[in-house]
Amino acid sequence: MPLLLLDLDNTLLDRAGPFRRWGERFLDSIGAPHTDIDWLISIDADGLTDRWDLADAIRDRYELRIPSIDLVEELHDGVVAQTRLDPLTACALRIADDAGWVPVVVCNGTVRVEDAKIRQTGLDQYVADWVISEEAGVSKPNPRIFALAAQRVRMPLRGAWVIGDSPEADIGGAAAVGLPSVWLHRGRTWSDVRFAPSRTVDGLIAAVATVLAR
Repeated sequence: MPLLLLDLDNTLLDRAGPFRRWGERFLDSIGAPHTDIDWLISIDADGLTDRWDLADAIRDRYELRIPSIDLVEELHDGVVAQTRLDPLTACALRIADDAGWVPVVVCNGTVRVEDAKIRQTGLDQYVADWVISEEAGVSKPNPRIFALAAQRVRMPLRGAWVIGDSPEADIGGAAAVGLPSVWLHRGRTWSDVRFAPSRTVDGLIAAVATVLAR
């Protein structure tokens, strides 16, 4: 029963769509132009921008009086509320489980936000467990977080595969710990010369199928 170590945002759960939906509603609520959604998505940088920095950028651009802490709360809760589990993803995880694989989520982020996504979408019903960097005290691509994931379900890392969309965090992390990986390209071309994924696919369903057919 090998481990299947899976990223969360834009791998198991779409993040880009929920952020866009939240952003469109937020801009409408403050009377900002709808076309500003492109700026908001750009400054968010696919979730890599610190939430406090993003909140400050939004406050400065629109001269908002709302406290930064309240806007950070809105960024967290608003995106979580828009997040849904794709039934096909749930099906793929069930198939992997039936085939003897043990799915475990390994993600960077805060416990409050990532745990809420996992539980509120029902994803917790389809994975054996999850490890969040804030709680673990270590982030991907550090190999320790993958070791902690294995310890969480009392299984060895040997034979595991890593699936994710981040070249650095997921594929770099897999390379650092010596595990094969599947990269979800999301329309991008691989460019890192330090390491490379074992396989490249366009989505989670194809990634799971690739691992099961190895």
